Amino acid sequence: MLCRIRLRTGCGMQTRGSAVATFFAGVIRVFEQMTDALDFHGRALQLRASRQETISSNIANADTPNFKARDFDFSAALREANGMAPADSGMREALPAAEGGLPTVALARTHRGHRAMGMGAMHNGQPELKYVNPEQPSMDGNTVDLNRERARFSQNAVGYEASLRFLNGRIRTMMTAIRGE
Repeated sequence: MLCRIRLRTGCGMQTRGSAVATFFAGVIRVFEQMTDALDFHGRALQLRASRQETISSNIANADTPNFKARDFDFSAALREANGMAPADSGMREALPAAEGGLPTVALARTHRGHRAMGMGAMHNGQPELKYVNPEQPSMDGNTVDLNRERARFSQNAVGYEASLRFLNGRIRTMMTAIRGE
């Protein structure tokens, strides 16, 4: 009987059953948007933690002969982890130029058996680590620049904290909405 009752909406007549379905479709859409935002920042936190480990390893090995510093492009890894298209147009950088990276040409696969080198920032769910080009090479072959690594560490820590604060704010907002405050 409820399906036969008509409700007046802004764009005409609608049965009660379809109004309820429309309402729940809207609720589901809002819920998906909230979980997408949480998923995005969750992946960002995972990548930032991984980058922090990589930078920490570089700093810990600053005095190790022949140690090669490594890092990954956080923004490219985040885009790929979230299923977004890469933001390049044929030219790629091992690392951003401001961090000592050099532009390189994206490689093309000419045979299906070839490994997709340089085609993505992620490999088996983990960021693809790249070697850092030293600004000033050392005599012992170590490529760690402590000043640059400390700056990267601080910058990454600030980004981690920002993502964490955003997640906490979103969760707090959702809890307030659930409680009806």
